Amino acid sequence: MSSLIAATRLSVLDRSRTREGEDGGEAVRATVDLAREVERLGYHRFWVSEHHGVPGVAGSAPTVLAAAVAAATRTIRVGTGGVMLPNHQPLVVAEQFGVLESLFPGRIDMGLGRSVGFTDGIRRALGRGKKDADDFAGRLEELLGWFTGTQTAHPRVHARPAEGLRVAPYVLATGEGAAVAAAAGLPLVIGDLKGRPKVVAAIERYRSAFRPSVWSAEPYVVVAGTVAVAATEEEARRLLMPEAWAMAYSRTEGVFPPLAPPERIEGLPMTARQREFYASGLAGHVHGTEEQVRDALEEALKETAADEILVTTSTHDRAALLDSYARLARLAGLTSVNA
Repeated sequence: MSSLIAATRLSVLDRSRTREGEDGGEAVRATVDLAREVERLGYHRFWVSEHHGVPGVAGSAPTVLAAAVAAATRTIRVGTGGVMLPNHQPLVVAEQFGVLESLFPGRIDMGLGRSVGFTDGIRRALGRGKKDADDFAGRLEELLGWFTGTQTAHPRVHARPAEGLRVAPYVLATGEGAAVAAAAGLPLVIGDLKGRPKVVAAIERYRSAFRPSVWSAEPYVVVAGTVAVAATEEEARRLLMPEAWAMAYSRTEGVFPPLAPPERIEGLPMTARQREFYASGLAGHVHGTEEQVRDALEEALKETAADEILVTTSTHDRAALLDSYARLARLAGLTSVNA
């Protein structure tokens, strides 16, 4: 066991990816089932995501799904990775997390992102535009003010039951998001493990610019990324194939499909451009045997000095995915619990 990995928190983000032949209901129920297993394995937190109108992703209402996860578990922290703040009024977000924290005190995380819907049609359906992401810092300030009772945008209005509660906030960062997290004095979630130089530079900027706040006295960095562990390097690589193909297909066809099994992907005809995207999707991720993954994670932790690793792996075979999480828990020395 690596002392460096053992000293680092390990957590999971599940996007409720659909598989070929299953519907969205099966996907979100599988997310809840996975949360129970992840808790049993000893992981620190379990997060769910927000995507709208994506055929291969069933996780569209993260606070609702987080409530189901929290109700099905007992000890693991539960949250969002994340609620996309430009899509929502800050008051409503505060109320939702206030309800979650009231129901499951001390276990709720409020991960927040700045993305809007990824197509014009989805943005119109949400009543949002690309420019709504530009005021992420202002929306974040208002949201936090609903909890502290200091927001000034809407005098004499109070968020119930959020006001007075301390729900742990996190900023999901790409690009300028790191600066927003530093200025607000909030923990930073950044990815991924394959884009190491860019991530390291953003983390360094975040740490140097961090201003302590009522939410966090010092910088806290969560690095997110894909980690696949199996009995052999080849088996671990096969775990990466479904998501790599889905990304390649989405980049060339404009549709993000359900995850396909590796054996079907191996027989698919691919255009030169698809093959290029597919190869890129397979490259750079932390994967292999327990020993190989241990060494790769040690290197990543030395480079980033991350306080936590948030594992975001998706694959077609749910049993193989759970086995990967179990192997990762073992190499990290996590303590299994009875959930």
